[in-house]
Amino acid sequence: MNKQELLKLYDEDLMTLVEKVEKLPFSRNVEVCSIISARTGKCGENCKYCSQSIHNHAEIICHPLMEVEEVREAALRARDNGASRFCIVTSGRAEQGEDFKKILEMIRAVSKIDGIHCCASLGLLSEEQIKQIKEAGVERFNHNINTSKNYHKEICTTHKFEDRINTVKLLKKYGIEACTGVILGMGETREDRVDMVLSLAELNPETVPINILNPIKGTALEGYEDKITEEEVLKTICIFRLVMPDTILRYAGGRSTRLSKKAQKLGFRAGINGMLSGDYLTTKGVDFDEDYDLLQSCKK
Repeated sequence: MNKQELLKLYDEDLMTLVEKVEKLPFSRNVEVCSIISARTGKCGENCKYCSQSIHNHAEIICHPLMEVEEVREAALRARDNGASRFCIVTSGRAEQGEDFKKILEMIRAVSKIDGIHCCASLGLLSEEQIKQIKEAGVERFNHNINTSKNYHKEICTTHKFEDRINTVKLLKKYGIEACTGVILGMGETREDRVDMVLSLAELNPETVPINILNPIKGTALEGYEDKITEEEVLKTICIFRLVMPDTILRYAGGRSTRLSKKAQKLGFRAGINGMLSGDYLTTKGVDFDEDYDLLQSCKK
């Protein structure tokens, strides 16, 4: 489908779109992952949504790079709670020097754990750094496009949309799976959302995290609660699934604060087949037990 055809889908009834999705042969097995903020805060990028940016004024608890054993123990807990993937996340453009060497140690430690796959989200890495994390054991790397090429300048000016695209291409060049998603509800238009999915389709990532903006006090987007509705989120999920039938579409940040339980359940019918469980980077997430109950209720 072309851009205009995709835009017209937004005018259809939500359940009509859901029924179209349900006819697709995508996997209904839900992949569960967990993350840890191995270094929090003091990021020099000026992304308007982010509580960790020094350009915003959110009240968060910052901490330096965690110890390797702390990260390994968190990965073990995630596995025991049902996660199959564990992602090491750091704030900032990219770690350097001794801190980067320490991150490589974290990756080696997590990748040795049976029953868990090691993922990472470490910013705008160089080609040499990407080769090193691959050798250390990273299987999948999260690097979101966040929004459309056209709207990117309204969200961030310290790096370009193309910087994100090129990073994803480098990851795939070295055999690292791409986890590349978006944030909905930042004031973008329907056309922007369609542009997002078309950009993602070109990149062909293994998984697409779908975040819904959680407007955090102290960020430039703190008053953006009304920029997207539940129905609009669900329609967007349907459109993403129709364009990318083989990709894992993952519930990520904002799910528990922006969607009711009823809407979350409908999201699985709309095309969601992955979820981030546990806490997020600087905000509270959903407990593993609660997510287990949610998944069980979807089977009834």
